Formats: sequence, structure tokens, C-alpha cells
Amino acid sequence: MGRRPLLRSVVGLSALALTGCAAPVAPADSALSLGRTASASVAPASVTAPARTAKIHSIRTTDATKGVITVVGTLSPAPKTGTRIPLHQWIPSARRWQEVAHGYSSGASVTIRTVQPGSVRTYRIAVGPQAPYAAAVSPMISFKHYVWRGIFRKGLLAAGGNRGPQFTVIPPAEGPRRAEADLLADKGGYVWGDVNSTGCSYVRNWLGNLTDGTVRTSLHNGTKAMTSVLQKQETETWLNHKILGVTRLRLQVTDVKSGYGPYVAVDSIMLCTN
Repeated sequence: MGRRPLLRSVVGLSALALTGCAAPVAPADSALSLGRTASASVAPASVTAPARTAKIHSIRTTDATKGVITVVGTLSPAPKTGTRIPLHQWIPSARRWQEVAHGYSSGASVTIRTVQPGSVRTYRIAVGPQAPYAAAVSPMISFKHYVWRGIFRKGLLAAGGNRGPQFTVIPPAEGPRRAEADLLADKGGYVWGDVNSTGCSYVRNWLGNLTDGTVRTSLHNGTKAMTSVLQKQETETWLNHKILGVTRLRLQVTDVKSGYGPYVAVDSIMLCTN
């Protein structure tokens, strides 16, 4: 009986010895395992793709008679020389962009020309993808494009006067520019005609006095006189004026002193965005 407690003690010591030998192994394995996991979770450094920018440097009307718009754009970095660069115009009615012209790059610059009617539109330029660069589109620019047009292209709003007034616009078959008219009245009378001048900034009137005396031709903002010119018998002259903000422009001829009344032939154009 005295040996059994001793045997149990020896067995217990042997178990502790075995446990003590095994215990340090797990932390070491765990540390290695954590090290491997941490090493595997490190992501490679991100790479930013190179980008190209496009910008409209300038946009202006370079021929108001023909309606030419000239756009100068910049591209950075410069694409391959001769790269096709389209000019887009936003079409509100269709709610989409439409290419209206294009140019070809020269270094970091491109020049694009297009013929357009008078308008207020939004424009942008674009460049297609060229490795390693993706396609690029410029910020949008709103532009007012003023073009000369006949003052009577949209017809008369009203006409009147006294003593036999006649305001006759030359028909399209004879005057396709819609700029010509004859204004006449009887002796001592006057004649006037109103046109819609919304969106217009300037008016030029060539006047030919065909009567046998002196007449006064005047421009009015509605019924308020803005400027006028006296014209003697059988002479020619000009009557020009800024009309930005004037929505109803009146052209009027009044008899000053004549034998049979005022008679003036006009050729009139306005600088408009419509």
C-alpha cells in the first residue's frame, strides 16, 4: 500500500513533464501562422491610370454674315498629331449631343470651324481613347452666336401711319434675304412697321429717299424714339443702332417737306441669335 501513492506521484510528474514539453510548441506555431496570414493580406500598391484633359480655350463668331463659329481647343497631354477631334452641340429638343463639325489636332491644340444659324447653344469638344489614355470630354460652354439676317425674315408684327401709309415688304421671290421694303405715304403723312427684335443686338438700315423732298427716318423701341436721320431728295444714307434688349423694333418714315409725300426704299438687317 505504501507504493501506490508514490506511483501516482510518479505518473503525475510524468504527465506534467509531457505537458511542459508540448506547451511551448503551440504559441510558436501560432506566431508563424499569424505571420503568414499577415504577409498574405498586404495589398500591392495601387496604380493610377494616366488621364488626358480637353478644354475649349476660345469660341467666337468669326464671320457674322456667313455664320462661321471658330473654336480653339487644348488637349493635354498632346495626342498624336492629326487626331480627329469632334465638336458637339447640345440639341435641347432631342435632349442629346450632336457632332456639328470636327478638326485635327496639331500638338496640344485644335481649331474647329462650323457654319451655324444664329443661336444660343452649349458646346464641348472630345478626344477618343489613345493608349494609355482613356477618352476625354471638355467642360461645356454656352455661347451666343450672332448672325446677320433680314429684318423681315419673321414678318411684320404690325404696320400703320396716316395719310395713305403703305409698308410693303418685297416678296421672297424678289428679295430672298427678307431685308427689303418700300415705305410711303401721302403728303404730310408718315408710315411705320414693327418687327420682333428679341435676341438681336444691332440693326443696319440702308435708306434710299425716292421722294421729291426731305423725309425723316427713325428707329423706335416700341413707340419710344431712339435715333433718326434727315434725308434730302434722292439721296442715300445709313441708319444704324444698338438694339440689345429691344424686343419690338419700329422703323418709321415721316414727311418733312415734299411735293407728293415720303417714299423710302430700305435694305435692313439685324444681328441676331435667332
